[in-house]
Amino acid sequence: MTVQRPISGTAGSRPRRSQVAPLIMLREVKTTCCYCGVGCGVLATTDGDHVIAVRGDPDHPANRGKLCSKGSTLHLTTGLAGRALYPMQRRERGGALERARWSNTLDGLAARFATTIEQHGPDSVGFYISGQLLTEDYYVFNKLAKGLIGTNNVDTNSRLCMSSAVTGYKQTLGADAPPACYEDIDHAGCLFIAGSNTAWAHPVLYRRIEAAREANPAMKMIVVDPRRTTTAEAADLFLQILPGTDVALFNGMLHVMLWEGLVDSAYIDAHTEGFAALKEKLRDYTPAFVAECCGISVVDLVQAATWFATPGSTGATLSLYCQGLNQSSSGTAKNAALINLHLATGQIGKPGAGPFSLTGQPNAMGGREVGGMANLLPGHREVSNAAHRAEVASLWGIDSLPPTPGKTAVEMFEAVARGEIKLLWIACTNPAQSMPDQRLIREALGKAELVVLQEASLDTETAGYADVILPAAAWAEKEGTVTNSERRITRLHTVVAPPGEARADWAIVVDFARRLEARMGRAGSTLFPYCEAEDIFDEHRETTRGRDLDIAGLSYATLDASGPQQWPFPEGATTGRARLYEDGKFPTGNGRARFALTLYKPVAEAADARYPFRLNTGRLRDQWHGMSRTGTVAQLFGHVPEPSIALHPTDLARRGLKSGDLVEVNSRRGKLLIHATAADDVRPGQAFIPMHWGSRYLGGRDQAGVNALTVSVFDPHSKQPELKHAAVRITPAALPWRLAAFVYADAAGHRSAGGLINALKPVTQDFPFAVSVPFGRERPGVLLRLAEASTPDASTLDRIDALLGLDGDAVMRYDDRRRGIGRRVATVDGRLLGVRLSGAAADLAAEVWLKSWLEQGEPLIALGALLLSPSALPPSGSVVRGAIVCNCCNVSAFEIDSTLSQLPGTPAARLAGLQSQLRCGTECGSCLPELRKRVAAMSEAPATRAAA
Repeated sequence: MTVQRPISGTAGSRPRRSQVAPLIMLREVKTTCCYCGVGCGVLATTDGDHVIAVRGDPDHPANRGKLCSKGSTLHLTTGLAGRALYPMQRRERGGALERARWSNTLDGLAARFATTIEQHGPDSVGFYISGQLLTEDYYVFNKLAKGLIGTNNVDTNSRLCMSSAVTGYKQTLGADAPPACYEDIDHAGCLFIAGSNTAWAHPVLYRRIEAAREANPAMKMIVVDPRRTTTAEAADLFLQILPGTDVALFNGMLHVMLWEGLVDSAYIDAHTEGFAALKEKLRDYTPAFVAECCGISVVDLVQAATWFATPGSTGATLSLYCQGLNQSSSGTAKNAALINLHLATGQIGKPGAGPFSLTGQPNAMGGREVGGMANLLPGHREVSNAAHRAEVASLWGIDSLPPTPGKTAVEMFEAVARGEIKLLWIACTNPAQSMPDQRLIREALGKAELVVLQEASLDTETAGYADVILPAAAWAEKEGTVTNSERRITRLHTVVAPPGEARADWAIVVDFARRLEARMGRAGSTLFPYCEAEDIFDEHRETTRGRDLDIAGLSYATLDASGPQQWPFPEGATTGRARLYEDGKFPTGNGRARFALTLYKPVAEAADARYPFRLNTGRLRDQWHGMSRTGTVAQLFGHVPEPSIALHPTDLARRGLKSGDLVEVNSRRGKLLIHATAADDVRPGQAFIPMHWGSRYLGGRDQAGVNALTVSVFDPHSKQPELKHAAVRITPAALPWRLAAFVYADAAGHRSAGGLINALKPVTQDFPFAVSVPFGRERPGVLLRLAEASTPDASTLDRIDALLGLDGDAVMRYDDRRRGIGRRVATVDGRLLGVRLSGAAADLAAEVWLKSWLEQGEPLIALGALLLSPSALPPSGSVVRGAIVCNCCNVSAFEIDSTLSQLPGTPAARLAGLQSQLRCGTECGSCLPELRKRVAAMSEAPATRAAA
């Protein structure tokens, strides 16, 4: 699936023969974005060795040619900086990684696994894998663990994002099958978005929501969230509930619907069971109780219930929900309570209606399809079901499968810490950043007898704990399939070959599995006869035959010829099914959907006098998970440049804090040092930290990132931990000495920002607080922040300066040793290369405008003595651009607001004027929600006067 087009190196008039440049054949290859579960199609342009550009695939039904700010920069993530290129091993714990041979490494691993399994049993090993693997990768990992080794100890980071959605679907509708599709957005009369900042977490899908609302002005959008997110700002009704009270809200809405006669009794009688038992419990969820419990008004509760049950002329309500419901100790109940609303009102199985869980990762659903979790088997079968085990054993040609469900994510690391699981194989995920209660996780990784990391990046936090690293193919180097949120399977084609000795994930597993078969003395033909990814897909396809997700009619050839397809797609089908349950029949024993008896329970960890703040975690617009991929693209830090904790202004004032102050955040499990920012999108008594910040970027001595704070308590049904809430204490950090430095990576002798961050680690890890983040665009740099209780010795500062390239004879210097003040300024050709400022916080006051001066490449001739001055005031006439709102077109908040002040007209006209003059919002569109917010915030009258 490639298109070739010749590109000549010469332009203009036709050259003489001697001047003809060689033709470079560029190809466009169809693949899929590796970020969220929207599943956007991508056309990647390659010259054969490199990915040089990407664009959205206009023929892909998930995105129709659109990409978000992350997807549109995918080609910038394919460099070799920080890549794992060869197998590597440590001779001893704490030693350096050394290059090894594939054959020796896999032979050694096979011997170690065989011996451990023989001595301690199959459950002494575990596999922790990823929703970013391809379906074929997932399948062979699952078969290796359950079919060959005989353990169900294979789980995935999907446990952290999707397992409560899965369990909620299975408890109510009977199967892990989202019943709606993206097209339903276009048909909905009411959109009910709960626990999802869709505008940032699934931007391309949000573009579709905006288009649908524009086409149907009568559509109502209700948003439920503890935080006033960008999505909430655009809502017709925003329910800013208290954390963890979703079940009470949904039960309260159903109570109102019953009281007002808004339920669909005919649908309930014909297609469901269990409503009478639920109805009895709903008596307790009166509007007054629910309003007090959730922190909302009775009026808003009644309005939400009314709009949900009577969604205008279309009669259709579509719910969209994500981690706000899932990452909870009551996650299954939250999902099921929302589905109860759909069943009670008949809002399912028709255009524009249904409970639609938004998948967090690109292939979390594909992993579940092949049974790649501790409680699952291929084809949506269950480990606990004897008939299902027998079916899979027959399909695989083995005698039996282990009957006891394996350890799920948190349980697995607890078992490692106890010494029950001795060998741990981790693939394509970063538990030393993403798992809750990092003290437990890092203790477990340190106690494991062997940690194998199969990974494309050497820069993850988990890599520091790995005894063996197996280099894996990354995005654009893979071939296989993924399944997105709407059950749509897309085929990925290899764009470029893996670099060095990196291999496809499935190929690594198959090579190891065959060696392990020999070590375990397994006779007969191999369980892993695969030569190509397609061989694995074909076997996976057979495990689905006759099941709810039947794809017996699909093949690579079909996907290539007809494009991405939704399941089910049984043999003989010509297209997949867009919506499920249109006939009112459900995959349960009697064909009826089941109302779940959902009771409200508070969050696992209540705020109290010692830990009075409720901490919420969530996503940034331009970053992804642990940032091992997005963190390599400096421009993606433009929107939110560095870590911070958001607090309501009143909370800052009560504690004598101001925006930008360094604070210490403590939970019952760990602490974090981080800067505070004032934000009115959180309620008083609450706080917010993006989930991306691990110890690679927010480091220092004994720092483990945001998940040092979070709880490992999990939902009893789904085993998904409550990453969304923890009780914390916030106090000023007693670290008066500060350092801020910003320098271009190449000026410090590094080809990438990541290389400079790695070089700084040995120094920064000795400080109690350290931030190291990229900045810039075409020329990336690194922003370094440090804090300490007292001024470090001169040798430490000299070492930092040397690492930053601020130690040469041409560097301008100022030092006041007595007061601990120091400044370094490096220049070339009359422009800044790098700056280091240190001392008290006031001595760093010039940082903002100096960094802006560096990034804009302004000449230094006008600065004079200001270069070494602590003044917070920028030179006359200079501009501090501030945060980048539009990453595609590099447009800052300052430029947007300045332009808006001169634009008259309606909000729509002013937005159009912005797009015309600055081009912001005209590329990927991820910034459009923020642009609209800024347009709305600036009244038309002053703009009209300014224009006059």
